[in-house]
Amino acid sequence: MPTLLRDMGDCHNDVKLTNGIGHTQNGHHDGNEPEELLDVVVVGAGFAGCYLLYKLRQQGFKTKIVDAASDLGGIWHWNTYPGARVDSQYPIYALSLPEVYEDWNWSSHYPDHVELRQYFAHVDKKLQIKKDTVFNSKVISADFDETRNQWLLTCDTGRKFRATHFIASLGFAAKRYFGEWEGLDSFKGVIHHSSFWPHEGVHVKGKRCAVIGTGATGVQITQEWAREIGDEGDLKMFQRTPNLACPMRQVFLTAEEQEKDKKNYPELFNQRWVNYNGFLYQFRAEKMFDASPEERQEMFNMLWNMGGFRFLMNNYYDMTRELSANREAYNFWRDKVRERVHDTKKAALLAPWDPPHPFGAKRLSLEQDFYDHFNKANVHVVDMKSNPIARFTSEGIVQTDGTEHALDVIALATGFDSITGGIKDIAIRGRDGALLTEKWKTGTWAYLGLTTAGFPNFWFTYGPHAPTAFSNGPSCVELQGDWLVDLFVAMRDKGYTRADADVAAENDWRALVKELSLKGVRGHTDSWYNGANIPGKPREPLNYAGGIPMYIKTLEECKSEGYKGFIMQ
Repeated sequence: MPTLLRDMGDCHNDVKLTNGIGHTQNGHHDGNEPEELLDVVVVGAGFAGCYLLYKLRQQGFKTKIVDAASDLGGIWHWNTYPGARVDSQYPIYALSLPEVYEDWNWSSHYPDHVELRQYFAHVDKKLQIKKDTVFNSKVISADFDETRNQWLLTCDTGRKFRATHFIASLGFAAKRYFGEWEGLDSFKGVIHHSSFWPHEGVHVKGKRCAVIGTGATGVQITQEWAREIGDEGDLKMFQRTPNLACPMRQVFLTAEEQEKDKKNYPELFNQRWVNYNGFLYQFRAEKMFDASPEERQEMFNMLWNMGGFRFLMNNYYDMTRELSANREAYNFWRDKVRERVHDTKKAALLAPWDPPHPFGAKRLSLEQDFYDHFNKANVHVVDMKSNPIARFTSEGIVQTDGTEHALDVIALATGFDSITGGIKDIAIRGRDGALLTEKWKTGTWAYLGLTTAGFPNFWFTYGPHAPTAFSNGPSCVELQGDWLVDLFVAMRDKGYTRADADVAAENDWRALVKELSLKGVRGHTDSWYNGANIPGKPREPLNYAGGIPMYIKTLEECKSEGYKGFIMQ
């Protein structure tokens, strides 16, 4: 089916020719070229890859980025689906480097995917990232050479790189997930996974459209398509679990405002390190039931009107830790949504009387007018929890009870094999040829959220057992990147060519990740945070829930104690 791109890897295979280094006309090599020798290879050209390359260069490490995409941006190269935009508030969803931000201005607090790609073009202009980036090359295998303490990386183009350090900076959403529905390939209309969206867009005006999935991406596509279909179109959002979305409260910016703000940028970026999520705010010290009902209502309304993630992240201390407090927040959210959705049947699906899960236990989205669109007669919510999708046909979708939906265009917002999927998509072999996918077959082990025992000099950022999906992305990758660069310098200064995590230290870290996870509602709820969205994937906490300040303290203690938990050679 030509309209559905089904590659399950960490990238497209239908990449276009760009200015990558050394590519032949079709982007492929014959495999006979000599291995390119480097100090560090970074896989992934998003925030982490760009930041690491810049910092490693400063310390004299010969480094290159390898990416399957045709340009910089990481997830923002691929995220071109309707309505795609950031949900971390200005100005911290960006690199904290003055040389980047000094002459860059944003259009709003929550810029869209087009502006993010413009931003990465600006990053390249200021930092010259592309000159050391190899595009259109998907790393398919990485093998540790124990005799030389080096990694040999092989790309699908045949190109090979040999380096002391191998860093996987793939992000947590690097491997797409497609539902295992019967007949998916038989649909004759237009169908795309959200992360395979054509850059030229998809025409939906007057069309019969469906969005499958109600994660953050599903909310954004539904919100956008509800505007685009017009009066003659029809939109059905297939929902298994409602998204507990909060208002974005978009704010547009002037260049003059930003020039004034930039004087405070250093202070603002430093503030990330003292707040739990790496944002400019965090949960409050007060407990919910220490306040009167009137005081709680006043607090809730204030946070709701401020918008963004504040209602979740800037609320009472116990809101995400105690179910009784959590229910109060849910009730407020439910009532706010039901005020906007006038159809009682739609309201019951979108904002059930009783919570489908604790508020904030699954990743919520930020919306602008998402709920208001369901007041239109041609915008529907289809319950696929009680009445699942049975199969796809050439004409559309059939539910278990036989209900048929004739469709022209389908968006699959079915998510990702998150956190570990992208890393496991590469055949990574460590000591004695051990395969990482075998080690992680029954669970994940990742010391400090940066490496895994038995795979010396292999590192990852924004991956398993780090703050990752519980944090602001650039905050997490910058602190991890700085720590890794310091480690590489220390190894070089002391003549070490190998660093491997100690198994006991790794087991202790895994136990800590589990212990911290169980302290909040997220640790007791199935979601992609713990792999529950992927059939057969082990159910386990994949993110470190101790927060950014505690994570920084732990990393600093490890370094100050001579990189405790590592075996150096």
